[in-house]
Amino acid sequence: MKPLALLSVSDKAGLLELARELSTVYNYQLISSGGTAKALKAAELDVTKVSDYTGAPEILGGRVKTLHPRIHGGILARLELPEHQQDLEDNAIQPIRIVVVNLYPFEATIAKSDVTLADAIENIDIGGPTLIRASAKNYQHVAVLSSPSQYADFLAELQAHDGATTLEFRQKLAIAAFQHTQAYDLAIANYLNQQTISAPIPSTVADAEPSEPLTSNLSSSYTLLCNNPKPLRYGENPHQPATWYQVGATPKGWSAAQLLQGKELSYNNLLDLESARRIIAEFADDLPCAVIVKHNNPCGVAIAPTIAEAYQKAFDADSTSAFGGIVALNRAIDEETAKLLTKTFLECVVAPACVPSVAAILGKKQNLRVLVLSDLKHGSAETVKTIAGGMLVQRADDEAVNPEKWQIVTQKQPTPAQLKELAFTWKVCRHVKSNAITITKNFTTLGIGAGQMNRVGSTKIAIEQAGENTQGACLASDGFFPFDDTVRTAAAAGIVAIAQPGGSLRDADSIKAADELGLVMVFTGVRHFLH
Repeated sequence: MKPLALLSVSDKAGLLELARELSTVYNYQLISSGGTAKALKAAELDVTKVSDYTGAPEILGGRVKTLHPRIHGGILARLELPEHQQDLEDNAIQPIRIVVVNLYPFEATIAKSDVTLADAIENIDIGGPTLIRASAKNYQHVAVLSSPSQYADFLAELQAHDGATTLEFRQKLAIAAFQHTQAYDLAIANYLNQQTISAPIPSTVADAEPSEPLTSNLSSSYTLLCNNPKPLRYGENPHQPATWYQVGATPKGWSAAQLLQGKELSYNNLLDLESARRIIAEFADDLPCAVIVKHNNPCGVAIAPTIAEAYQKAFDADSTSAFGGIVALNRAIDEETAKLLTKTFLECVVAPACVPSVAAILGKKQNLRVLVLSDLKHGSAETVKTIAGGMLVQRADDEAVNPEKWQIVTQKQPTPAQLKELAFTWKVCRHVKSNAITITKNFTTLGIGAGQMNRVGSTKIAIEQAGENTQGACLASDGFFPFDDTVRTAAAAGIVAIAQPGGSLRDADSIKAADELGLVMVFTGVRHFLH
């Protein structure tokens, strides 16, 4: 009697080659269902339909095909146990030694713009995961293939062991199978969670703590399923091993970026690239904008009529810190910009596109990593940080900047130009490590104070960096002013307008100081701490 191999796949890549080897070289009897059986028969391979083998028809429009004792008894039987052998004999069940299954394309289905909930539900595979899990559980006797990418190694294993597989190999297949079904179930759970909970998380007002916990759209359990590991040379420092994982089955974000030239990305490159992407996302639909990041903080951000001008302005804002920096652009890299990019040492440049003719220009800097990421605007909906024994998950700080909701708290009113500048500096400030102060003029950063333990310290750093250019500039602070000292320090340097969240018990002191000194001050009502 021939050994049995069950094949039931949605992705038929490599199917015929595998089936032909199993049938003609290793003398397996093929059992299959639905479209897989049709494909095998069309290739003139000897195949038994599942319904013929079980004596039970496919029902419910194909929802029930392989859920039958003759199938699962053949997969789950422990052949070393006499009682299992007896059950197989009593029920005319033959052991199934190979199971080849991959699942309905659920993630591809929900990625379609016009997908309905009904479509998504019909693409939730039931029989497939059941077959995979049963086979993986009994890997002592069953080899389970859950991806076409495994076929070549599997055939090589059969060839190396006279048509058999080692226990070690089957265990690796089982681990991959359970990881596959875990990812599949997680994609379904996340999708259904989004369908049932649609209310956005309300934002806090300034620094005031809410009396009740905010309503969260995070599920009661949170799982990060990471795959496609890419070992990195090291982590933040050479003594720290590191790996880059892709979240989810479909490449997106930096996993979907195209590296046009340069070395592989490092751990620190990726951290800085994400910081740069978050800032450029603020201006994705704006005029040409350039961002330069160093150690997760912006050192230059600028808007200009052309992308080359924007980059030059951002570079000039802090040319010392820009050395070895990360650049993000919201326009395609053109020849003029490419020439500017090669004038100094940079680690990485990312843009939504790259004009083909610039390859020769950028190629002169062979170590410069040049990436194309068509969607720089959209990132993760949540941020995740690990702590001892757990992790912290929050909605990403993607609160839209809306100056129409701001409160003008001073006697002096902002001009339309000042209001636009305040919006620009506020957008940059939210991406600077707290305590954060940004000073800008003509849509260009002049001074940035980042990560200081007190706000006045950050203000002094930003003012010193900006120098005489602070005359007529605007300032933003990611948190409120507990005292009026920041206002007075800013005014003495020539700052004319300030954006801050408000919400301090001493707001009146800061407003009074601003009025005395003739400053404009607005309260945004939103705090943007970044730790």
